[in-house]
Amino acid sequence: MMLLLPPDEDIAWMAPYAYAVVLLGFFFILFRLFESWYASTYNKPLFRHYLVYRKLSETQRTILEQDFSFYKKLSEKHKKQFCHRVARFIADKEFVGREGVVVTEKMKVLIAATGCMLSFGRKNYEYSLIEFILIYPKEFYSAVNAAYHKGEFNPRERALVLSWADFETGYKISDDNLNLGIHEFMHAMQLEARQSKDIDAVRFGKQFQNILTQLTNQDLKDKLDETRYFRAYAFTNQYEFMAVLAEYFIESPSDFKTHFPKLYNYTQKLLNFTFAGY
Repeated sequence: MMLLLPPDEDIAWMAPYAYAVVLLGFFFILFRLFESWYASTYNKPLFRHYLVYRKLSETQRTILEQDFSFYKKLSEKHKKQFCHRVARFIADKEFVGREGVVVTEKMKVLIAATGCMLSFGRKNYEYSLIEFILIYPKEFYSAVNAAYHKGEFNPRERALVLSWADFETGYKISDDNLNLGIHEFMHAMQLEARQSKDIDAVRFGKQFQNILTQLTNQDLKDKLDETRYFRAYAFTNQYEFMAVLAEYFIESPSDFKTHFPKLYNYTQKLLNFTFAGY
């Protein structure tokens, strides 16, 4: 005979909380599904940024104001978000000087700002594949392919490697479409998009394919050959093309849009760049 035990009065009070947890879980799943649908339909995240709680020091903020032109174009709301992201980047990554380089606050802020600029339209902006920022004084020898480089992204070592001399030239000359920081951070973003399934990665993949499809259009190919608008290195492979495209997009948006409006549009959607005049 099975005995029916009375409910345990000591735990009965927990029932409403258990129902609440189940309901919250259900609504969370619905929200994630809606968020994915929204990102796929409108080519942008539903929420790009949630909380702003980290601040830069006065010295760090002054570096942005004096040396980083993109920051000065942002609204006050976006400046607060940008400072939060730069502060997170600096706190989360390890900066290492090579060949006698002493890492300064300026180096940290400007490298972090470049990465955060490129990912500013994304919800996922943290570059999870990067743990170390290695800074050389100038071109360095890379064992990856036994050659001298100005910069590289090494996913195996989870390191972004930069020549400071070339990085500095890249952000100081803001209209020559040569920006080492943007170029290497784009490589990191590309690989992350291939490995991740989050909404930014899915959107990146969709627009990347749109860009590659455009490159099969004979009229566009003829125009690329005729104008020689993008430097020759862009055509090394599809990943270098995307990295060079990002440099042109950030540094010469009006000119890029005039020459190749469809490529510009897909790049803008890929990065969700709808601020600072873009």
